[in-house]
Amino acid sequence: MTSRRTITKKELVLRIAENTRQKQTVTRDIIQLFIDEVITELARGNRLELRDFGVFEVKVRKARKARNPKTGDEVRVPEKRVVTIKPGKKMKEEINRHAEAQLAAELAASSGAPVPAQPPARQPAVSDYDDADDSDD
Repeated sequence: MTSRRTITKKELVLRIAENTRQKQTVTRDIIQLFIDEVITELARGNRLELRDFGVFEVKVRKARKARNPKTGDEVRVPEKRVVTIKPGKKMKEEINRHAEAQLAAELAASSGAPVPAQPPARQPAVSDYDDADDSDD
């Protein structure tokens, strides 16, 4: 099984700045503004739909009774709000494509067969953004 990495906001800023040929500070500020807007809308109780990425919603978990695992005592867990995400079509497809490629590589490695080369995921080029419309999709 392959190891997973944690990708930080800083790494995303570097990638996006490179792909868009923008300064890292500008890219960082844009990403932070985007994150702040997502948080603000969710805090207001709004549903946020980002096509191909997913739908973010705030759901309420009802108050419930639980047990302390050490003592066995009953504990009341208060109602709370949690953010959920339902992945979009493009996200699901890319995750499944990557998982299938990983599985094929692991099976080939365990059988001793040569591992087929996997083309890297396509990174959007600056020209991909030139023709994009400014719609909310």
